[in-house]
Amino acid sequence: MESEEGTVTLISKEGESFSVEESVAKMSKLVESTIDDDDEEEEAKEIQLPNVKAAVLAKVIEYCEHYKMEEMTPITTPLKSSKIEDLVQPWYADYVKLEQVLLFELVTAANFMDIKPLLDLTCLAVSVMIKGKSAEELRRIFNLSNEFTPEEEAQVKEENKWAEQPSNPPPAAAP
Repeated sequence: MESEEGTVTLISKEGESFSVEESVAKMSKLVESTIDDDDEEEEAKEIQLPNVKAAVLAKVIEYCEHYKMEEMTPITTPLKSSKIEDLVQPWYADYVKLEQVLLFELVTAANFMDIKPLLDLTCLAVSVMIKGKSAEELRRIFNLSNEFTPEEEAQVKEENKWAEQPSNPPPAAAP
C-alpha cells in the first residue's frame, strides 16, 4: 500500500531548501502546527525556519529520519548513568558526538522547532559535557565573563563549599 503522504520543504536561515516527508517534518511541533494551519491549501508546503542554519537543519532532519525508523529510548530522570551510551541506543550516542558549537546550535534548533526527543538528547549531551567542570571551565564553555571580584568569588566559594564536597549523606544529628 502506497503512502499518500506528501513532502514538505523546509527552508533554512540561508534560504537552502530541504524536501522531507511530511511525517518526518511533523516531528517538529512548530512545523506540524504550521502545516495544520495551512491544510486548506493543497499547494506545495514550504516552511521558513529563519532561526535554523542549513548545516543545523540537515542534522535535525537526519535525526528525525532516523527516529522514524528507530525511536530513541526515552531519557528518564534521574539519570541512571553519566554515559550517554548507557542511556540511549548507539546511533543516538554517536549522533551527539559533535563540536560544541554545533551541539549548542542543535539545542537551540530543537527548542525553536519544538522537537522534544531531540531537545532531550542534546541537553543530555550538554549535561554530560559540563558534569564535574569548575566554574572557570563552565565560563569558558558557555563564553561567560566573570563579573565577580576575586574577593566576591572567594566569598561565594566559601558560602557554597558544601556543593563541592563529595556526595556523602550528611552526618546524623546527635541525640
